[in-house]
Amino acid sequence: MDFHNPDYYTNRELSWFDFNFRCLEEARDKNNPLLERLRFLGITQSNVDEFFSVRVASVAKLVDVNYDKPDAAGMTPREQLIAIHEKAHQQVSQQYSTLKRSLLPLLADINVHLLRPEDLTPKQTEYIEKYFNDELYPALTPMAVDTSRPFPFIGSNTLNIALRVNKRGHTTEQQFATLQVPDVFSRVVSLPDAENDFILLDDIIKQYIGRLFINYDVQEAATYRVLRDMDLDVADEDTSDLLKEVQQQLKQREHGPVMRLEVAKKMSKKLRHKLAESLDVPEFAVYDIPGPIDLTFCNEMAKKVTGHDDLNYPPFKSYQNPALDSHHNIFDTIRQRDYIMQHPYDSFNPVTELIHQAAIDPDVLAIKMTLYRVSGNSPIIKDLGTAAENGKQVTVLLEVKARFDEEHNVHWARTLEKKGCHVIYGLMGLKTHCKLALVVRREEDGIRRYMHMGTGNYNDVTARFYTDLSLLTANTEMGIDASNIFNMLSGFSEPPYFHLLHISPNGIRDFLTEKIHNEIKNAKAGLSAHIWMKMNSLSDADMIAELYEASAAGVKVDLLVRGICCLNVGIKGVSENITVHSIVGRFLEHSRIYCFENQGDEQVYLSSADLMTRNLNRRVELLFPVMQPDTRERVITIFKTLWADNVKTRCLLPDGVYKHVGHRGTEPHNAQREFIRGAEIKVMADQEARAKDLEASSHQFQPLMSPHNQPEPFSDENKED
Repeated sequence: MDFHNPDYYTNRELSWFDFNFRCLEEARDKNNPLLERLRFLGITQSNVDEFFSVRVASVAKLVDVNYDKPDAAGMTPREQLIAIHEKAHQQVSQQYSTLKRSLLPLLADINVHLLRPEDLTPKQTEYIEKYFNDELYPALTPMAVDTSRPFPFIGSNTLNIALRVNKRGHTTEQQFATLQVPDVFSRVVSLPDAENDFILLDDIIKQYIGRLFINYDVQEAATYRVLRDMDLDVADEDTSDLLKEVQQQLKQREHGPVMRLEVAKKMSKKLRHKLAESLDVPEFAVYDIPGPIDLTFCNEMAKKVTGHDDLNYPPFKSYQNPALDSHHNIFDTIRQRDYIMQHPYDSFNPVTELIHQAAIDPDVLAIKMTLYRVSGNSPIIKDLGTAAENGKQVTVLLEVKARFDEEHNVHWARTLEKKGCHVIYGLMGLKTHCKLALVVRREEDGIRRYMHMGTGNYNDVTARFYTDLSLLTANTEMGIDASNIFNMLSGFSEPPYFHLLHISPNGIRDFLTEKIHNEIKNAKAGLSAHIWMKMNSLSDADMIAELYEASAAGVKVDLLVRGICCLNVGIKGVSENITVHSIVGRFLEHSRIYCFENQGDEQVYLSSADLMTRNLNRRVELLFPVMQPDTRERVITIFKTLWADNVKTRCLLPDGVYKHVGHRGTEPHNAQREFIRGAEIKVMADQEARAKDLEASSHQFQPLMSPHNQPEPFSDENKED
């Protein structure tokens, strides 16, 4: 059977829109707190912006060079580009319907208002006029366009105002000008006279924009925005200095072609045509926006609302395993056993603590790490610098080609080099995406290696809202493999095999294929066969074909795929045994889990890689086993808990539609809430245990006291929460 039949596949880009619609559904979900719904709407805009700047840009490049080879779903690049824009136009309507018909009225019901100039009280009008004159006016720069002044460069993702003006008394001689809304000011401006009244910065500017054109009349002022091709095209196989090449490409990237032009729906045809022509944008890429352009302002507005904490997700405290905190020697702890952590329910602190203690421990000889994305104030970067200053060998592969973090990572690379670290900027033709830290330590019984391996980045900020899994281990065979991986990354080394770890390019694909074939063999032998996988995206056609073959052989395949899924379910004789779930909730599901029944002796693996062609063929990725029985069982339980979710789960149907699983008549199970509750129970248990220890300690050493010198009990008003 041909498992590569195009009818069996969904186009990757169109599947992405299905995912973004699932995010939009969260903005519409009445069970979510209102301000979180507003944030979800902003997230859908951020998603679209990156999608057009990278993915649509890639498809457009193929169209430009007349590349006409179809994808796995049988669509040529030109067909994909047309279909993308059709979907995108539909999604704009859905986004703004959600804002205007649902969210803004609900906000108004609780006296939270997004106002226009004509809606303001006299005091508020006086305020915005003063704000314009004192703060905005000096920072605004109108750009005229005429025979001596060409159309100016419009930066990607900047908000701008297009104008038609005429000299006073010359109504027939209209001229064009444009003005960028400065991004150094908050776009959402809080107003006086009411606690939660807001106005957008661009509306203030448009209200008084005529003051910038003395002796001219403004006939029209309308906002617009462009999204450009922002994909970095580094030909690192042709350059001897990758860092300089990246820096040069960063300068050029800002001037990429326009992928999408958004204009206010009320903009005149004349002004709309002027923009499209000047920016060289085809009609299908021009979007008439029926509301405020760039919905990312929703995130800012949600943060500024006061007095409504109940309309946000309730805060929770991550669990910090006491054995892995700063009061314990983390190496003594890890030497005893492996630890699995599930972020953000488990604190990310043990990961940073490992590097911190390694930096100051006199017995540590070397630290080696791969870094893809780190936070803006990363404690790991600081500790790596400290380690180098303390005389330890510190080697860091810092991927300077990490998309949209290139400039950030170039800065950190320079910082680490100044501290004395050995920095590798990435590999020729590949991105290094694996998450691996290795600490080499001299101990009484010889050299020992300690490792952290994870499914997510070494970013202490995103670890608070991305769900990822981490493994801390001192396993000897894994340590040898980790050393060999770093030798490959930093020098010239090609180990003939690895003991327990698997890396891509190619290695992860081959290994997973082997495991899938083992389940197929078991199914054909009449044995129970089951595959569980969790990932962000599933788009590699060859891996999908392997899963189709497994399904056809009778293997049960359960897939948790948060985002893109090019696999179709319910195809007779092909995918009848495959079930696909997608969870979109409070936290971004980011972990990658690959499990195989293996005749009852389940094999569990975690990875930095999704089943996408780029991850398997063009990136350095890591896949590692979870071997200790209790840690392995915990990962399986995590998967089963997610699979049992019937609140935030959508199930992929044979017609390609994602439908809520639903819990009508059954007990609701929200996996993320259950994980939060589990973390809270462990936090409370630790607090109670510490309280008992303190109480026992105080009883043990407390001197005898007579009734006359007993302390008075606290009154209720003096008790601490």
